[in-house]
Amino acid sequence: MVRTLTLAGALGALALSSTLAFAGPGEAGHSHKSFAAGEPGDPKKPVARTIEVTMKETEDAKMLFEPDRVEIKRGEQVKFVLKNTGKVDHEFMLDSVQNNAKHKVAMEQNPDMEHDDPNGKRLAPSTSNEIVWRFTKAGTFEYACLIPGHYESGMKATVIVK
Repeated sequence: MVRTLTLAGALGALALSSTLAFAGPGEAGHSHKSFAAGEPGDPKKPVARTIEVTMKETEDAKMLFEPDRVEIKRGEQVKFVLKNTGKVDHEFMLDSVQNNAKHKVAMEQNPDMEHDDPNGKRLAPSTSNEIVWRFTKAGTFEYACLIPGHYESGMKATVIVK
């Protein structure tokens, strides 16, 4: 009888642990299964163009991207060459304005969150990185730095996809 009870207890614990293992907490609004602004590009395929994006601070305490506006044709695959010429970390998060607003709140609660995602990269000063992206949806999107205080200091740019 003790053996049966132990077996039943073990099976119950196994069932419970299996359920919990699959549940996973996840962060609302932080899924990388789909993207509002399109989809990760294929680096093996040609890009329509390369857009150099510089991240920096100004002497009057503004933070910005250059360029702060780009227009792209729907279906175009683009390579973003990201360069942080500033003195602090910056990030590039490509998404809808609404999704970036949700993500910004998550970043305020966890300011050390770092990104190396298909649609976003965090860069230390004097470093560079690249993102290849295919814009499959028309609309207005943005790339932004969501490190606390940076967005408010002007670090956002508009992406128009026609």
